[in-house]
Amino acid sequence: MAASPRIIIVPGWRDSGPGHWQSLWAARLPDAHRVEQDDWVTPNRTAWVSALERLVLASDRPAVIVAHSLGCIAASHLGPAAQARIVGALMVAPANPERLAVLSDFAPVPHKRLPYRSIVVGSSNDPFCPIRLSGAYARSWGSEFMRLPDAGHINVESGHGEWPLGLALLQSLTGNLALGTDTSSFPIPAPATA
Repeated sequence: MAASPRIIIVPGWRDSGPGHWQSLWAARLPDAHRVEQDDWVTPNRTAWVSALERLVLASDRPAVIVAHSLGCIAASHLGPAAQARIVGALMVAPANPERLAVLSDFAPVPHKRLPYRSIVVGSSNDPFCPIRLSGAYARSWGSEFMRLPDAGHINVESGHGEWPLGLALLQSLTGNLALGTDTSSFPIPAPATA
């Protein structure tokens, strides 16, 4: 029997606060591990990617990445050894590192196919990344793309606390992993064409 994957939660710029779905999931999901960064305010690509790679490589089990915003971009920069240990990724509201000087170290964003199944979730009114760019990321990464109408940055400010749809998407990546909640009543919309 194959080992169940580790869930690795990858917050974005300025971390994910207590009410953020990533924080709620980290507290609730069995065997979820959260990436910690030394500096959440002035992110450095080398430091952020290294912290994520260490966590992915620290276990002999495969990993599923759950990234938000700049965390998606950090995950896209992972090297081959870490990528080989990943079996899936949920990339939510990816950032545009060219939008703000403080994030520019993460540019350019890699535009190569990811070697694992991934789902990019973008919002039609995300103030930090136009839906067109989220779709472009999905195409270049070979990801399924889900376009949410008027969901903002898919964070606390846009009303996304527990975010049951996200849990259902995560469950689609992890298979039979027990997530501590019944997601069967949350329909998973068909992915959009990027």
